[in-house]
Amino acid sequence: MRAMLLVNPKATTTNQRTRDVLIRALSATMNLTVEETAYRGHATRLSRKAHASGYDAVAVLGGDGTINEAVNGLLDPVDGKAGDEGSSIDRPALLAIPGGSANVFARALGLPNDPVEAVGAILEAIRDGRRRTVGLGQAIWDDHSRYFTFCSGLGYDAEVIRAVEGMRGTGRKATPTRYVNTALHHYLSTDKRHPPMTVEGPDVPRTGGIFMAVVSNTSPWSYIGPRPVSPTPWASFETGLDLLGLQRLGLPSMFQLMSQIIGGRDTLPTGRHLVQLHDEKEFTLSAGRPVAFQLDGDYLGEVERITFRSIPDALQVLV
Repeated sequence: MRAMLLVNPKATTTNQRTRDVLIRALSATMNLTVEETAYRGHATRLSRKAHASGYDAVAVLGGDGTINEAVNGLLDPVDGKAGDEGSSIDRPALLAIPGGSANVFARALGLPNDPVEAVGAILEAIRDGRRRTVGLGQAIWDDHSRYFTFCSGLGYDAEVIRAVEGMRGTGRKATPTRYVNTALHHYLSTDKRHPPMTVEGPDVPRTGGIFMAVVSNTSPWSYIGPRPVSPTPWASFETGLDLLGLQRLGLPSMFQLMSQIIGGRDTLPTGRHLVQLHDEKEFTLSAGRPVAFQLDGDYLGEVERITFRSIPDALQVLV
């Protein structure tokens, strides 16, 4: 197997010694080319190059943001029209090695959160020829289009991610504790009176009054340490997209919701002010003012209208 390994040297939970051990282990099994990412979007360019050069697999050692970039490079058309995803068998398989703070995608695939243990599981999958085909989500806004592996969000959660990314820019790490503390602090300043968003789609009746929207391609949505957070517990890589919209951000509503979504529960949260969608092919969120937008945990700016689509059987992963 000919593989390209993309290494994010700034990944939260790895160091040079760990990276060297993992590279040696992978090199013993495959013909490995190692590339380090140097800037935002670099993993997209490198995985696009691997696809065009006929590599069998692209391995990623990094967090969810680096994996998202690599996935977008893999799904860029090599010989075809933009927007034509083609077949998963026509592009390199993905190896996801957790190296970030949350590693939601890798953990949702069932991989251990420790990178050394995860590589051991991946090597077993290679030895046994085990592959899994997963669906992805696609977000389309303005003149942009981007795929996501596990989630997107508009409103409050994206505002929190924006604030944490600002802290990372000053050298502080994006730890679970920092996310929780930032969420609590930011809650006091977020707008809880004027819900800006409306959702509608080909098979989705128009519903407004939404403050915050979580769009999921799988479950869980995130983790607080070892505990999964699952606002859309029925979402999976084998179905369409799910959505949870919050029409109230008051403390009673938030406490009720949080008590239902933290932990390993597989039942839908209940409440009078929740908007829920399951296994949808397409829907659009529009807002009366610009709202914060995140994709796979990366803040991407503010939007006023965005369409989400399910892309089934988009990618093969060795797991």
